[in-house]
Amino acid sequence: MKEFVVCFTLENDIKREKIIKAAYVKKEEVVNEILEKIGHSKYYIAKGEKGEYRINTSLIRFVSVLHEKEVV
Repeated sequence: MKEFVVCFTLENDIKREKIIKAAYVKKEEVVNEILEKIGHSKYYIAKGEKGEYRINTSLIRFVSVLHEKEVV
C-alpha cells in the first residue's frame, strides 16, 4: 500500500488529505482521480487529521501530491 499526502490550495486556505492506495498506483493517477471528482461535484470531502473537510470546489486553485510513502 502507498500513502499519498494531497495538498489543496484554496482561495484563502490550504487543506491536506492523506489517501491510501494500492502499491502500484502512481501519484499522477491520484491527482487525475481527484480532478475528476472535483469536476463532477460542487463539494469535495477531504479526510484530514482533524476530521473531514467539505471543500467548495469553486475555491480550489491548485491540487498537488506533496509526497508518497510505502505503508505496510
